[in-house]
This record gives sequence, C-alpha cells and structure tokens, in this order.
Amino acid sequence: MTVALVTGVVGGIGAAIARRLAADGFRVAVCDRPGADFDKAAAALGMPAYAADLGRRAEVERLAAAIANAEGAPEVLVNCAGGVCGQVHRPVDEVPEEDWRAVFAANTDSAFFLAQALAPAMRARRRGRIVTISSGAGLRPSLTGIQAYTAAKHALVGLTKQLALELGPHGVTVNSVAPGFVLSNEATRRQWESYGEAGQRALVERIHLRRLGRPEDIANAVAFLVGADAAWITGQVLSVDGGHA
Repeated sequence: MTVALVTGVVGGIGAAIARRLAADGFRVAVCDRPGADFDKAAAALGMPAYAADLGRRAEVERLAAAIANAEGAPEVLVNCAGGVCGQVHRPVDEVPEEDWRAVFAANTDSAFFLAQALAPAMRARRRGRIVTISSGAGLRPSLTGIQAYTAAKHALVGLTKQLALELGPHGVTVNSVAPGFVLSNEATRRQWESYGEAGQRALVERIHLRRLGRPEDIANAVAFLVGADAAWITGQVLSVDGGHA
C-alpha cells in the first residue's frame, strides 16, 4: 500500500485531504505541530500521527525516519502546513522580524525541509508525488493583507516549480494547489466575519461560481494530482477558487 504523508491536518483542508487519500486506498500518516489541537484532530482522523515543528530541519529529519520505520517511506507528500500563524494585517513598518520569519518557517521552510528529507527515497524508487498547498495569495496580493503570508506563498510556488524541474527526471512530479477563499478553520472564519456583510457580498460576487470553497474541493484536486491520471503533469499550479475575477 502506498504511504502518503499529509501535513497541517489541524485545519479543515489538511484533514479533508487525509480523509480523501485514505478513501482512495493510500496508507495515510498525518503531521502537525504538537499540542491539544493536533491530538484532537489525529484522534478524529484515526490515522498514524506524528507531531513535529516542520519549520525546524532536525525535527523534519526525525519525523521522516520515524515514519519510514513505522509505515514505510512515503511516496506521496502533501504539504498543507502553513497559514498566517495567528497574525493580522499591520503596516509594513510595524511587522517584527520574528513574525515575518514565523510565517516563512510554517509555509515555505517546512515544504523545503520535507522535500530534502523525503525526495531521496522517491528518487531512488523513480516514483513519487509531491503536492504543495499554496494559495491565491501566491499568485496575487493576499486578501489577508499580511505581507509575509503572500511573500511566503509566492516563494512556495517558486519552490514547487524548481523541485519539479529537479525531480522530474527521476519520476517524481511536483505540483501545487492554490485554493481560493475556503472557510476551513477559525482563522478563515475570523477573516470572513471581519469583512462585514457588504464585504462578504463583494467577495462572493468576484467568484464566478458565487460560493466560497469547501475543504473537499481542495481535497479533490489533490487526489487528482497524486493519482495515475496526473502522471504527466508536473510544475503546475492548479487554482481551485471557483473562478476569480
């Protein structure tokens, strides 16, 4: 059975991806930062769970070794860890260095360190799938207004394309899913509520399908990219946003 690692399952998108891949027959291991929220999410999913701070290379290396020993080396990696790290918009001159670095660690460093740890086994087998969860904020300015978030997601898109170039000759595809506005966790619900009724209406009217996204919409796209039908697709960014005007 093919082993898949899905990170960032405390939020609704990561959990939906994990459930979809399990339903598709993968043996799914999940990971997030240690804490009560992850314990609760892991219990609800009922999958092998590994706690780690993915923004630290040493912890990622320990994680990779633990999963390989217990489950087998993953052939599928879905990088869903990330987010705004509890931050809100502030003027650029008011953003502390540590807040800037925290967002990059969660969204970009984590994907790079995981690729470093897991790609060698994929390369040796000459098969593998890596999917990063970027964002519409990786393609245009972010609705959050958080400078570090849009910069980190743009960097994640660039990393995805570079890894696709490097790993493609070894049978490994690397793609990204860029979600639009998905009500998936408390942070996105707070952001949605902050727009007010008029702002919410304006946001939905900019979406061709006139609705917000669901975690399952993103999970469906990931399932396609890690499946056999996407074997000749790599280096791509798939916007799953209902159409964006």
